[in-house]
Amino acid sequence: MEEKSLKVLEWPKVKKLVAAKTSFSLGRQKVEQLVPSADKEEVTARLALTSEALRLLNRYGDAPFGGAGDIRPMVKKARLGGILEAEQLLPVQDLLYSSKNLKGYLSKEEGPLKGLGDSLSSLSDLEKEIERCIDEDGYVKDGASRELRRIRSRMRALAARIRERLDSLVHSSSMQKILQNPIITIRNGRYVVPVRSEYRNRFKGIVHDQSGSGATFFMEPDFAVELNNDLNVAEQEEHNEVQRILKRLSAAVAEQSALLLKNLEVVAELDCIFARARYSREIRGIEPIINDQGRLDIKQGRHPLLRGDVVPIDVWLGGDFHVLVITGPNTGGKTVSLKTVGLLAVMAQAGLHIPAEQGSQLTVFSGIYADIGNEQSIEQSLSTFSSHMNAIVGILKEVKDNSLVLLDELGAGTDPTEGAALAIAVLEHLRLSNTYTIATTHYSDLKSYAYTSPGVENASV
Repeated sequence: MEEKSLKVLEWPKVKKLVAAKTSFSLGRQKVEQLVPSADKEEVTARLALTSEALRLLNRYGDAPFGGAGDIRPMVKKARLGGILEAEQLLPVQDLLYSSKNLKGYLSKEEGPLKGLGDSLSSLSDLEKEIERCIDEDGYVKDGASRELRRIRSRMRALAARIRERLDSLVHSSSMQKILQNPIITIRNGRYVVPVRSEYRNRFKGIVHDQSGSGATFFMEPDFAVELNNDLNVAEQEEHNEVQRILKRLSAAVAEQSALLLKNLEVVAELDCIFARARYSREIRGIEPIINDQGRLDIKQGRHPLLRGDVVPIDVWLGGDFHVLVITGPNTGGKTVSLKTVGLLAVMAQAGLHIPAEQGSQLTVFSGIYADIGNEQSIEQSLSTFSSHMNAIVGILKEVKDNSLVLLDELGAGTDPTEGAALAIAVLEHLRLSNTYTIATTHYSDLKSYAYTSPGVENASV
């Protein structure tokens, strides 16, 4: 599909609204990458998935995407032999939790989405092991290993002994003048007490820090040195054991990396599909009938970006005619009708429901081209008329069989007689090439052309 035409039809704005209904970043990327397909089977499959998601939403409530996140950086690090931090393992666990819940949600009924749910790997052993070893704050639990439990138990006992001895010291009457405050603190990983600077030489211990004013020295009493040493050794043992546990878990992530990334891809695709369903519910959309007879029949179609009391349109094309000329007064809705037809065709071919009544039909166009709005270019010194003609020439060069061409105010911006003649020539070329065409106009000559030419029809707003 031509990028400029998709922008003119405001397709990027619709995608932005759909993307806002996703649950995580990769689902949002999937929506942002949506493009209309020209393959009928792919279009009908996309629409069926959207319809199934909408049915599940209405019957069972929202799909459980809680916990889904982009784990690619973690998987890549693990694959390269890196050791994941405890907090980096949590998103892996969360994705597995989300995958498990989605699998259960989608298995409630048979349908096109069940196949996607079945493709999700539970990897329950990995999920349970991460949950057993890492708490919700990203801290390795004591019970992650018997050795870690033993080391931390010893650390707590040592810390309690040090604090007990220091607490006795800071509250003794002989220390009231020597200590700045009767408190225990930590400097450089060692328990210390705040000693007044003038008593530094009278206090037996090691200086570890000094206050900014110089009035206080943070000193480790001699009796606490050995206990602090024992505690530091235990802390190093704890670090080594934690690293061993994280290395083991990281290796498990690396081992299951292919299935984890497949799960991530499936969850992102599901997020995109359910975002389309949520958007359909918001715009009261329906799944259009996709035919291969080249018929377009929109019943009570509404432009999805309009708010308030929207006037719907009925428009059809194909069958007896494939060129439609729309006339009507200024601000009567000609341009909006043109945009509505084009945007609804793009939405359907991208797998989105359309805001219309049941029974609406669309065909799958090989290309959708639009020249709508004022395209005057100051940079290229082109007039409005010249700009439109440049755009139309570009469309005529690109157009293929089974394309839809939308032309707003064809031939306007120049002498009415010449503009009408040129507009008729363009429409005649499109008619003879069997291109589906809708054009708006003020010219009476074009109305007459539509009345007298086979395959062309007049319409009004």
